[in-house]
Amino acid sequence: MREYSVPVLVDVPLSDNCADIVFERGEQEPGTVVINRKSGESWTPVTAAELRDQVAGVARGLIDAGVEPGDRVALMSRTRYEWTVVDYAIWAAGGVSVPIYETSSPEQVRWILTDSGAKAVIVESEAHERTVREALSGIAGEPSVWCLDNGALAELTAGGADVSEETLKERRLARGGLDLATLIYTSGTTGQPKGCRLTHDNLLFTARNVAWGPLEALFELDGRAALLFLPLAHSLARIIEIVLIETATVLAHTPNMKNVAPDLQEFRPTFLLGVPRVFEKVYNAAEQKASSSGALTGKIFHRAVQVAVAWSRAESAGGAGAGLRLQRAVFDRLVYAKLRAATGGRLSAAVCGGSALGERLSHFFRGAGIEIFEGYGLTETSAPSAVNIPGANKIGTVGKPFPGVTIAVADDGEVLVKGRHVFDGYWNNPEATAEAIDEDGWFHTGDVGSLDADGYLRITGRKKEIIVTAGGKNVAPAPMEDRIRAHPLVSQAMVIGDDRPFVAALVTLDPEALGPWKQANGKAGVSDADLCADPDVLAAVQKAVDEANILVSKPEQVKKFAILPTDLTEESGHLTPSLKVKRNVVARDFAKDIEAIYG
Repeated sequence: MREYSVPVLVDVPLSDNCADIVFERGEQEPGTVVINRKSGESWTPVTAAELRDQVAGVARGLIDAGVEPGDRVALMSRTRYEWTVVDYAIWAAGGVSVPIYETSSPEQVRWILTDSGAKAVIVESEAHERTVREALSGIAGEPSVWCLDNGALAELTAGGADVSEETLKERRLARGGLDLATLIYTSGTTGQPKGCRLTHDNLLFTARNVAWGPLEALFELDGRAALLFLPLAHSLARIIEIVLIETATVLAHTPNMKNVAPDLQEFRPTFLLGVPRVFEKVYNAAEQKASSSGALTGKIFHRAVQVAVAWSRAESAGGAGAGLRLQRAVFDRLVYAKLRAATGGRLSAAVCGGSALGERLSHFFRGAGIEIFEGYGLTETSAPSAVNIPGANKIGTVGKPFPGVTIAVADDGEVLVKGRHVFDGYWNNPEATAEAIDEDGWFHTGDVGSLDADGYLRITGRKKEIIVTAGGKNVAPAPMEDRIRAHPLVSQAMVIGDDRPFVAALVTLDPEALGPWKQANGKAGVSDADLCADPDVLAAVQKAVDEANILVSKPEQVKKFAILPTDLTEESGHLTPSLKVKRNVVARDFAKDIEAIYG
């Protein structure tokens, strides 16, 4: 077994809890702006003192409503300012926050609320409240419910007016690192979600060792600011929220993904968190805009991409030559500067997680002046276990373990993890806990990967997702899918072939890309459904498949593919809230398409 460790950098005292920083900074740096809150079309700065006062007010309201130390309080909302206030208020009151994706169905909400034993629920909208009421129908001891859109914060603050500062302080200081901070239910591609028990120490140890370790350069910038738009119910966005609060990086929230582009230009962040699909869409939109502006503009863009990738690869290999540096300078004025301007003009770095970002796309963004640092982790590891480092970004890997973490690769290729960031088990599920954490303390991730001599981790797939063809060939689908999905027309790709004579793929088209593509290719009158069989579309997808096939040996290559008539989305039930494909559901719902491939 090969393993690699990085020493602890920040030894977090076990007396600390997540809410402390809000109250400490509110006292010591009251005028420091820590959040920019969007109200309508304008942005309002929120100081450390104002955040402390709002968190304290809501926390007193929760105490008055009967929330006791260790009680679970669920939070169902999009990513918005109030999410952060409520999250920290639950901790300040001594409670345990239980995030719920705002897209969750009544059945999913019912499971999380009943399994966690939530005493209270705070929802964003009346629609969410109806979902909660439906989920709890017929259940005794229904929890209290407050609605953000109907003034939940003001109602709670008013209700807690008689709770003293001393009571709140006692409640907050009674919670320490070993106490439970949150229950995050893994979205899961099969079965009921499992509640991951994460302590205050899990979260603070992770946040501080990341913020003052591998990513320190990003959180020491003057004027540092970050825009969060991923769901805060997801562990990755959640730990970044904590990092931003801990480092006094100005935080802004975007509840609606459609507002990300204008919010980027208005807020002008220096740092961004995203998943691969976000960066793929940014690239695809830029490419399509260039192509639709004429043949010359499209040609300039594609040459700019080649130069950016070549420059980045050269930098990784020791440095670009004078000729390549000159070409990059020219295309910086023509192309890259416009791309950066679209993000507000100050963005130079982003962290990407959730799944793999293709190497070519990573090289392009770095060459264009926005370096993307890929990381790796799971909900069970408080999100990150490894991340690439400014100045030592090895594209194609997910970086080294962050300080205080040990990563090993078992003889069968499974990635194992140790550290204070590893959760202390699944809620109400000792059997699953014993299966995940072995007697030596290793957490078994279920992912397959490799460690190089410098300690950089490369993920090659999920252990349970390895495809075994009828000929006995083991195939890791993830790298192939990532490459196919990188094509501008492709939305999702799922490689198949278990117990089949050859490897194939199910592909969906990106609805946002089809309109511009039809205009540019003289097919404005063709319906999206008919495009699934259009020769030009088939040729474009075949090109994407051919590029993916270069990655693997001949027996692992995709021999056939089918374009599905509809996209795979969370709403259709085919993606998890973290945008992972539910393979069993897709295989069930598109069984006829799969049989047609092999028929």
